This record gives sequence, structure tokens and C-alpha cells, in this order.
Amino acid sequence: MTQPLKTPISALRSMTGFARREAALPAGTLIWEVRTVNHRYLEVSLRLPEDFRALEAEVRATIAAQVRRGKLDATLHYRTATPTTATLEVNEPLLEALVERTRDIAQRTGGTVNAVDVLRWPGVVREPERDGTPLQAAAQTLLKEALQALAAHRDSEGARTAVMLAERCDKLLELVAEVASRIPEIRERIRAKLHERLAQFAATETNRERFEQELVLALQKLDVDEELDRLRSHVAEVRKALAGNEPAGRRLDFLMQEFNREANTLGSKSQDPATTRAAVDMKVLIEQMREQVQNVE
Repeated sequence: MTQPLKTPISALRSMTGFARREAALPAGTLIWEVRTVNHRYLEVSLRLPEDFRALEAEVRATIAAQVRRGKLDATLHYRTATPTTATLEVNEPLLEALVERTRDIAQRTGGTVNAVDVLRWPGVVREPERDGTPLQAAAQTLLKEALQALAAHRDSEGARTAVMLAERCDKLLELVAEVASRIPEIRERIRAKLHERLAQFAATETNRERFEQELVLALQKLDVDEELDRLRSHVAEVRKALAGNEPAGRRLDFLMQEFNREANTLGSKSQDPATTRAAVDMKVLIEQMREQVQNVE
């Protein structure tokens, strides 16, 4: 009897997850929001504030090192800190030249000079230069923390998926064992039915040969040993994938296709209502697994 698969300690990782990390710095507040959904490959969509555009290539490399598959949206929010002391740097030469010209224009036109308008002139008030390197480094550190949290979320979802797949595989093996146990009875029933047909005719040599031919054909159509063996083999491969440390999404997806092929063949060969029901139940289990596998990295 095949032993059921225990709750696996699996490296299976879901492609769905979300993480948010925030850091308050003297220069302002950084917030990373990272979310992923299933996708055939890794597709990264970034939203960065203007001051952090230079980080794009480095951010993409950091993400690619942590995430292998999935559509990933990453957004960095930056809120500058309110200064505790106001500092105003003025371009004195430009201001003097501008004031002189505006006074001259005011005398000619009879108008007045508005000091605020003068300060709004481009280049009169200069923002103090800031060293963005520490802030960018902090953004990278915070991104790594967000990706770690995302991985933990995806690992948790993957662990639940692994348990579900293991349970479905156990039920699938139970159905395989049920079908296998019925085969001798079905074969004997077919043999008895053909004997009844033979009894309706004279027991000539020709009829005996025909009986043997029909019996062989009927048993060949009924032969599902290969399908059952392949189903057991596919279950073993699923168990191997669940126990491994490598991304298994594509392999599991292929195995779901193979499962479905064998279940379809089993159903088409069925000469027994119970076997037909078992084949249908197998397809239900396989479809449940296939839906979950679509979301595995």
C-alpha cells in the first residue's frame, strides 16, 4: 500500500504576495510597497520619485536576485521632512540686478515693486544642495527589507499550496488503488459474458477461436495498467518537486497535464461505472491542483 505524503516541509513559493516597509529619516520618510501576482516570467513595473530615478537599474537587479517569476509592482514613496529651521539662500548678484531693473521699470510706468514677485524670479532663491547618496542607500536597504517580507508572504502561501497538493495526491492514489482492485473482477465479468455468448452457438472450433479473439480484444481495451502506473509515477514526481529546493512551478504544471492525459485515457477505456466515477473524481482533483499550480513560482 502506498504511504500517504506527510505534510511537506517544502520550498514551494507562491507568486502572489504583498509587502510594505517604511523608514523615517532626518531628510524625510521612505515607503516601499511591493506586490506580485502570477505570471509566466518575471515582469517588473517600477514607480520611483524623480530624486531616485538613478537607482532604477540597481533596484531592478536587486529584485531579480530575489524574485524569479511573477508580475511585480514596486512603488517608492518619498515625503520630505518639514525643516525645523528655515534657511533661505539668495543669489545676491542676481537679486541686486533684478531690483535695479524693476525700480527703473517702476519709475517709468508709475508702478511699484513687489518683493515677493522678485523672489519668485527663477534663480533668485536657491535650494540648498543635498547629498542624495545616503537617501538612495537607505532606499536600497529598505527595498531589501520589503523583498524579504514579500518572500516570507510568498513562502507562507507556497507552504499552504504544498499541503493542498500533497492531500490531493494522496486522494489520487486512493482512487488509483480503487481502480486497480476492481480490474480482476471486471476481467472475470467480461470473460463470463463472452462465455455466455459462446454458449449460444454450437461449440465448433471456429466459435472457440472467435471467442478467444473477442476476449483478447476486450481485455486489451480494458488494460489500464500502464495508465495506473503512470499516475503513480506522476505522484512520485510531484512529491519529489515538493521536497526539493528549486522553483517547481513549471515542472508541476507539466505534471498536471500528464495527470489529466492519463485520467482521460482511463475514463475512455472504462468498462465499469465505478471506474468511470473514479476517473471523473481524478479529473476533479487534478483540476484543483492545476489551479493552484498556476500560482507557484
